[in-house]
Amino acid sequence: MNPNNPLQQLKTLGQHIWLDNLSRTHLEEGVLERLIREDGIDGVTSNPAIFEKAIATSPYYRADLERLRGEVRSPEARYEALVIPDVRTACDLLAPIHAASAGETGYVSLEVSPALAHDAAGTVAAARRLRDAVARDNLLIKVPATPAGLVAFEQLTAVGVPVNVTLIFSLAQHAAVSDAYLRGAQAWIANGGDARRLRAVASVFLSRVDTLIDQRLDAIGTPEAAALKGQSGVALAKRCYRQYLDHFHGPAFTTLRAAGVRPQTPLWASTGTKNPAYSDVLYVEPLIGPETINTLPDATLAAFRDHGRVAPTLIEGMEAAAAHIAALAEFGIDLDDVGEALQTQGVRLFAEAYDKLLAAVA
Repeated sequence: MNPNNPLQQLKTLGQHIWLDNLSRTHLEEGVLERLIREDGIDGVTSNPAIFEKAIATSPYYRADLERLRGEVRSPEARYEALVIPDVRTACDLLAPIHAASAGETGYVSLEVSPALAHDAAGTVAAARRLRDAVARDNLLIKVPATPAGLVAFEQLTAVGVPVNVTLIFSLAQHAAVSDAYLRGAQAWIANGGDARRLRAVASVFLSRVDTLIDQRLDAIGTPEAAALKGQSGVALAKRCYRQYLDHFHGPAFTTLRAAGVRPQTPLWASTGTKNPAYSDVLYVEPLIGPETINTLPDATLAAFRDHGRVAPTLIEGMEAAAAHIAALAEFGIDLDDVGEALQTQGVRLFAEAYDKLLAAVA
């Protein structure tokens, strides 16, 4: 461990840093291996947009893609045949960390098709199929926090499938995800399941929240509204952490904790700053705390390595976060309504990326 590396220092405060990127370039050129070794990265997340960009820009897919075009008819099957080997390789690189942490970290996330966002049964079937295809214990299946996705998440947890619940944009959505995990874990334990096999994370998206709320504050056009810009994503994360503590360090989790079940860990996602007027580590520095994960795109990872300041900031400003959300409400901006709009948009954007990806491999 390099004590001068801010990314390594985060581990001493109980926060895991995952890379929000998976490409064959990173694997073939040793980038992921170096990030694990030098920066302490102990997980990887992916999504359709990440894979679409990787396949479109990396030369390492071309030979396999040409071969698959002659062997596999379905574009979706071609896509999976391209990325599943990469997911396996990343899982294998992280396997020692997964083993050393007794399954706490060291995971790679792979998302089910966005076309299944409103199909619970289809999501469960796809999740189990992908898990069998990758065949690695340190795989997390990504499932959206849509109503159907939550049904699927509960059912998958009830049969011991580790899940990364994605596209969470509000306190209400985060609470619903936590409740689904509790129900699924209770069913798994009641049926004699091994508590150590359960693992779940809740991916709360941040920068997109600021983008939409800032637009609405700009439309209001008053100095008081402008003063609230650029703070909503961090406020949401802090309030979600408060919910996490209530759910998983309170009475609702007592029996499951005694049985050895891990809490569902909050994961800060969409952490690349979209507004150039804001700090490039806006979604890292204020959100450092124990029992959390922050997944960073390459640019944000490099920025924090270069000039990130490390301090236990997550528990600071909880009252200010609640006051910020209340101030938004006074302007008619309801964070739960914003979350519903953003989740709908997020499903659409991932579906568009997935369609573009399938067209690229057709």
